[in-house]
Amino acid sequence: MGPPIIGISKEIERINDLIKHVADTGLNIVISGETGVGKEVVAQNLYQNSPRLGKPFVKVNCAALPEGLLESELYGYEKGAFTGAEQKKRGKFELANGGVLFLDEIGDMPLLLQSKLLHVLQSGEFAPLGSEKELKTDTWLIAATNHNLELEIKERKFREDLFYRLNIIKIHVPPLRERPEDIPHLIDYYITIYTSKFNNKHMLKPGSGVLQKLAKYHWPGNVRELQNVLKRVLVLGGWDEIIDELFISTPSPESPAAVDPLSLKSMASFGGGLLRRDDIQLDSFSLKEIRRQAVDRIEKEAISYILEKTGWNRSKASKILKISYKTLLYKIQDLNIQSTME
Repeated sequence: MGPPIIGISKEIERINDLIKHVADTGLNIVISGETGVGKEVVAQNLYQNSPRLGKPFVKVNCAALPEGLLESELYGYEKGAFTGAEQKKRGKFELANGGVLFLDEIGDMPLLLQSKLLHVLQSGEFAPLGSEKELKTDTWLIAATNHNLELEIKERKFREDLFYRLNIIKIHVPPLRERPEDIPHLIDYYITIYTSKFNNKHMLKPGSGVLQKLAKYHWPGNVRELQNVLKRVLVLGGWDEIIDELFISTPSPESPAAVDPLSLKSMASFGGGLLRRDDIQLDSFSLKEIRRQAVDRIEKEAISYILEKTGWNRSKASKILKISYKTLLYKIQDLNIQSTME
């Protein structure tokens, strides 16, 4: 049994209600959301509330395998189908027959395989590599992605016909920063699990001050990052030091390197006057907060400048900024960057 979907926010209540309504339909589902929000947990809860519970739940990460291996993983192959195929192998569609096939990171599936997947969804049949015999499959397909598939359709990176075949039901899992009221409940749940897992080490629950800090943090790694923070607190002890590190450490590996807020040239170039002496309140003066605000403002103006120069071509802008496309989309949302183009 997988973990429950923890939280009291309206978004989590909506997801739990939706699961109850669609779990017995067998309709194809796309679960969207940033990395680490818990898309697989949603898929497992769909499975656990469905008539297919007890049948196979098979997961394939489409981003983890190259095209050739992904195809053989999904559909299997006959002995001698290619060099190294020394014996027959059953594919995931065959193994998941009667149950659930969870295709994680569907947005990373190559276009050629998207076409083959569309054929399987339309016909309910597939042929293993090296075989002319079509096999029938009764598989409930649940897909997950951290991509904006509608945008990728426009950029010809994802097939529109496959999207509409998959996206009969859409479940969006919002990032943790948009539902801070769920953080205390997630902490309570994982403290119970980790206390038992890590040799019954004792973890003090965070006080109100720490919870306020956690609610203000932007959580680029979402629930997965929160889990890692709790493990560190449990093993190393001391909430305050570890929480403070979150605000001054480098964000996730996919985030761009922080611009040095102490660089006068950077401040002058992008919206100079980040720090006005007349605005400083001594009772709330904090170098860490100044650093955070400076970085956010510099990044916002730099990204806005490049987006305007590229006509809001996000793909081109991400290459110029030397960040991933996904990180750019996150920054646009997180920093509330809006186009001035009409």
